[in-house]
Amino acid sequence: MKQIGLYIHIPFCEKKCHYCDFTSVPANRELIKKYEKYLIKELLIQAEKYGNHTISTIFIGGGTPSILDEKSIGNILRSIRESFAINPDAEISMEINPGTLTYEKAMGYKKAGINRVSMGIQSMNDNTLRLIGRIHNEHQVDSTVDILRKVGFDNINGDLIFGLPHQSVDDFHKTLDRVIELNLEHISMYGLILEEDTLLYHWYKKGLVTMPSEDEERQMYHSGIQILEQNGYRQYEISNLAKKGFECRHNLGYWMLNPYIGVGLSSHSSIDNRRYWNTSLFNEYFRMIDEDLLPISGEEIVTADLRESEYLILRIRLNEGISLIDYKTRFNQSFMHKYENIIEKHIESGLLKIIDDKIILTEKGKDLSNLVEVDFLP
Repeated sequence: MKQIGLYIHIPFCEKKCHYCDFTSVPANRELIKKYEKYLIKELLIQAEKYGNHTISTIFIGGGTPSILDEKSIGNILRSIRESFAINPDAEISMEINPGTLTYEKAMGYKKAGINRVSMGIQSMNDNTLRLIGRIHNEHQVDSTVDILRKVGFDNINGDLIFGLPHQSVDDFHKTLDRVIELNLEHISMYGLILEEDTLLYHWYKKGLVTMPSEDEERQMYHSGIQILEQNGYRQYEISNLAKKGFECRHNLGYWMLNPYIGVGLSSHSSIDNRRYWNTSLFNEYFRMIDEDLLPISGEEIVTADLRESEYLILRIRLNEGISLIDYKTRFNQSFMHKYENIIEKHIESGLLKIIDDKIILTEKGKDLSNLVEVDFLP
């Protein structure tokens, strides 16, 4: 059977973070229960189309999925098992916020089948956490990891953000030192992007917060990678590091252009050379599912040129880069013959290098990857 990934979107938060522009709404118990019911209905509709596929990875994201109690997560996972075949060794991830996890929830999540947790730490500085609108503090990160370990989770990711308001390089190093003490299996490390429709962007434009300089932000990134690699983590993608064997299989599926389906408000799917995305409106979502329709608000055909472009843009972000052999197998042509001028240009500018049969970003190239990626657009 064909393998696919499955993404489940939970669009609820206790409070929207000041930097976030994702689809999320304040938690409302009545709305959560209704949404859970319709989410399961959408799974059944998806199963009618793709039930002949085997689920290789599941990722429950948000929002804040850990707002849902263990019974709700159990109901969703049970519905998936009843609708699809799931690989016995499937990676089943769930995002959690340290301010929302209890021992009972963690036990219930583990019993329901969650085997990987992605925790939104962002910073280990309480003042910074308050400034960016997080509902947890440094102590809750420690206690959350302790709870997860006690119930048997042995695959935990921590999300970090660098380049936060008023953050210095030393401040970020202190966060890294504290996170390294937690001995997590995986670290995701993202630079802050100021999105226009966020409170933090509004404060910045008003001059109420100051941001690190571009040089400081880049120093945080490079020194952060170095510190983590010195402590047993291996960078495998521009923003992701893991201990050996703990790379995120679900995200690797995206980067390898494996097919996936998304369920829930605003979720995306990419399968059978077609990409489509769900509505972001609750009323529309509920109405279409009541009519036994997938709640799709838009779609596009993934042409051969677009697929090749996406393959190159995503693969160049991985530390293993673009394999000349794999490219020829997939697209039945010589990569060097087609892109010789582009590769020569970026090798001369110090952004790319060739190692064996791989085209790989240099350290400078990781900072300026967009300059390489734009040349792979169709």
